[in-house]
Amino acid sequence: MAKLNTLTPARLRAAEKHLRGCDEKLGVIVARHGAPEMHCESDAWKALAGSIMGQQISVHAARAIRNRVAALGENGAFPTPAHLLALPDETLRSAGLSGNKVLALRDLARHFVEEKIASDQFARMDDEAIIAALLPIRGIGRWTAEMFLIFSLGRPDVLAVDDWGLRMAAKRLYELPEPPKAAEFRALAEPWRPFRSVASWYLWRSLDNEPK
Repeated sequence: MAKLNTLTPARLRAAEKHLRGCDEKLGVIVARHGAPEMHCESDAWKALAGSIMGQQISVHAARAIRNRVAALGENGAFPTPAHLLALPDETLRSAGLSGNKVLALRDLARHFVEEKIASDQFARMDDEAIIAALLPIRGIGRWTAEMFLIFSLGRPDVLAVDDWGLRMAAKRLYELPEPPKAAEFRALAEPWRPFRSVASWYLWRSLDNEPK
């Protein structure tokens, strides 16, 4: 039985219908882009590791680094947390990772190996509880945790108010003099509930950006 708090195909269709009708300006973007294409990475380790690897670099560079790291695993599979911990720093650096990202990936891997991350419990945890569980990990801030909620767990109602792309899209959509601050952005997004994650996808698409 599908969980009610995930973006199933049926809920994506419901989100499209809701967002077409709840906000006239956003509805124009929804009509332009049609049904949302939000594909989730169900493997929490791979999703979080990928988020760390992709921080502060271009989408193209991030994809190249992920591919090189993936090639370090056994039999062509993405390395497991235990396997990554066994790799020398030099090997990880040769894949294009900075020293800080190597440290962050090792900390993330240790959290999985030591079962400090209860990923099997995520389905029963609310969004804020998951964010709180992830924030102690090196290299994971609130934005990274919010992207994980949307693109790995498929949570439907996440609004990343600190995302610069979303704020710029909102500025353009509502013809604001400057990108909205957090409180203003939350107020603008109130009609989008309970599908703020999907509304965010449309805003990202309106900038022709990769959402992740």
